[in-house]
Amino acid sequence: MKYLLGYDIGSSSVKASLVDAESGKCIASDFYPKTEAEIIAARPGWAEQRPEMWWNNLREATASIMQKSGAKNDEIAAIGISYQMHGLVCVDKDGNVLRPAIIWCDSRAVPYGEKAFQTLGEEKCLSHLLNSPGNFTASKLAWVKENEPEIYAKIDKIMLPGDYIAMKLTGEICTTVSGLSEGMFWDFRNNEVAGFLMDYYGFDRSLIPAVRPTFSEQGRVTAQAACELGLKEGIPVAYRAGDQPNNALSLNVFNPGEIASTAGTSGVVYGVNGTVNYDPKSRVNTFAHVNHTADQTRLGVLLCINGTGILNSWMKRTVAPEGISYADMNNVAAQAPIGAGGVSVLPFGNGAERMLQNRETGCSVHGVNFNLHTRSHLLRAAQEGIVFSFKYGIDIMKEMGMNVEKIHAGHANMFLSPIFRETLAGVTGAVIELYDTDGSVGAAKGAGMGIGIYKNNEEAFATLDKLAIIEPKETDRSAYQEAYGRWLDCMNRL
Repeated sequence: MKYLLGYDIGSSSVKASLVDAESGKCIASDFYPKTEAEIIAARPGWAEQRPEMWWNNLREATASIMQKSGAKNDEIAAIGISYQMHGLVCVDKDGNVLRPAIIWCDSRAVPYGEKAFQTLGEEKCLSHLLNSPGNFTASKLAWVKENEPEIYAKIDKIMLPGDYIAMKLTGEICTTVSGLSEGMFWDFRNNEVAGFLMDYYGFDRSLIPAVRPTFSEQGRVTAQAACELGLKEGIPVAYRAGDQPNNALSLNVFNPGEIASTAGTSGVVYGVNGTVNYDPKSRVNTFAHVNHTADQTRLGVLLCINGTGILNSWMKRTVAPEGISYADMNNVAAQAPIGAGGVSVLPFGNGAERMLQNRETGCSVHGVNFNLHTRSHLLRAAQEGIVFSFKYGIDIMKEMGMNVEKIHAGHANMFLSPIFRETLAGVTGAVIELYDTDGSVGAAKGAGMGIGIYKNNEEAFATLDKLAIIEPKETDRSAYQEAYGRWLDCMNRL
């Protein structure tokens, strides 16, 4: 037997999955900790985690799946890593962590990125980085340089969370173009490390690790790591990617016009673009996708909407009958017609939205008539409003030259709702395909591609379980378009 081991390093837990390379099926998975992992918030807007905690949780998850599966450690052919994006890990020349990692949701670096954007020029940043320097890894390092100079002086290498885990596994420090792009360290125009931003912040080029292909041998498990994890020494680490590019990979999204979407507390629309382009208003973020190369442009365009499942859960707590399940709440919402009888909900009640150029508008409800509308209208309007925010973002992607034809999603969270799925298909005209997969399973298959067990993504994901296909109903398209038009009028009034 040959198995592939995948890790997903999240901010709430670390998940591990063992995949049978031949069948493509996950034979064991587990995550740690069982309660949400600690996030250190010493000040408002700060968010840090100890990288050593990720390693400890990975060790627990590995032991569990090896015990559950009964697999032998010499049957594991390769390891793949998915990780929370935009984090900053700093180590000294001996690989010792110098301070807790500044993670993705930490906002302290915003002023540094905004100043860089204005000083270097919007056109320069967008045409080379495809984004504003924003609150990404480079700006977080600038904060450390200015506020913790004694720590900065000791830094030998900077890493993303996945790079740190790979270092712990292999003893080697390296990264990928995709990883550098998510940190704002990659110059797409010159196809090299972004020297102009490094110079602006005063960073030495030696801080950047060696760059390896996303699908390639990136080191082998050391004797020490093998002993700690109960694995065999010498297993290659053959894939790594940030969680959103990896989610797209997990859903077999590799080509221009394909989209991966998630809709949990917040929602993500991640589309693949085949040309180098950017949004002039920086409402979406563009990174190198897992299969991007100098010869083949594959860029992941990322839209994140904070007010997604959190709005639906708020409606469940405050509007729906007490104690009702989500499935029953969907049935109540379905009593209202498409368009919710003219009620529109803007779902932006979970902080500042990048799609709205970092404005915090709050959620708002429009068009309620006290003599006509009931809770069913409000419940449906909430779900439609979330979908319409996705549609708004997809239209931004279309402005960038993307032709959206198909949306891949996991069968989870908001995608469990028929109203949500049918509205998304109806208003975008895209076919929605629902799959049974997750990030750690995708990372395992990515590792299989990295060592050549699978010759391409089609072979790697040939056994991906497609649970449902939702096609747009032509009879309903005009009703969805009319409802979206009303919603858009409300958006424009913002």
